[in-house]
Amino acid sequence: MADRYARYERLKFDRPSDGVLRIMMSNPGRLNAADATMHRELAEIWRDVDADPDVRCVILTGEGIAFSAGGDFEMIQQIVDDFEVRARTMREARDIVMNIIDCQTPVVSAMRGVAVGAGLVCGLLADVSIATPDCRIIDGHTRLGVAAGDHAAIVWPLLCGMAKAKYYLLTCDPLNGAEAERIGLISLLAEDADLDARALEVAAKLANGATRAIAWTKHTLNHWLRSAGPAFDASLALEFLAFTGPEAAEGLASHREKRKPKFV
Repeated sequence: MADRYARYERLKFDRPSDGVLRIMMSNPGRLNAADATMHRELAEIWRDVDADPDVRCVILTGEGIAFSAGGDFEMIQQIVDDFEVRARTMREARDIVMNIIDCQTPVVSAMRGVAVGAGLVCGLLADVSIATPDCRIIDGHTRLGVAAGDHAAIVWPLLCGMAKAKYYLLTCDPLNGAEAERIGLISLLAEDADLDARALEVAAKLANGATRAIAWTKHTLNHWLRSAGPAFDASLALEFLAFTGPEAAEGLASHREKRKPKFV
């Protein structure tokens, strides 16, 4: 593997086909939860991919039985407690979204198990998103006591419409892959045994296509997301403002104590 990827700790890499780079989120024993290290790496990886002339398509998946279980509680506690951590993480959250939008290389996500948090951000912003029928997709922001920031405000309404986006983002109700595909939140469904092969099939098709035409088409389509920049910035600011308040403290405590939150 090229030296540009050697520094990554929470991301693993292989090249399953010519021109295809597979990125595997890896946090063993934690269902690939995005800790501080993975959060930073998910912000940085798309620039390295964009600069790699040997990569014409990317597959993003999770190691083992899960895509990614969401934010690490220790990282969230540091965000709540420390302004500098909060400011840095907010910048990283912005970079995760904008760097994958601006990456000219097409991205295919392969989601199984559970998809939450920063991993879900990348999974839904992928150019082609594939999930198993029973994959549990959850935007957990309001359950944590913060606004649905990062990707949610700009891409959910575009993918599945405002009515469905409001329902799932306000309630944090989980939806499975089958329902996500039905409402247009994801591109394709694949059974668990077929997921990796299906993702590779799509990635190889893109890698063997007209590279510049595909890249420029992605760039053009993503202006729909760039045009929502003010909404994105507002949602991100309100999410991280909420980390300073009592609802986030209660939301985090309830997660750790495995109980329902008491917001009022």
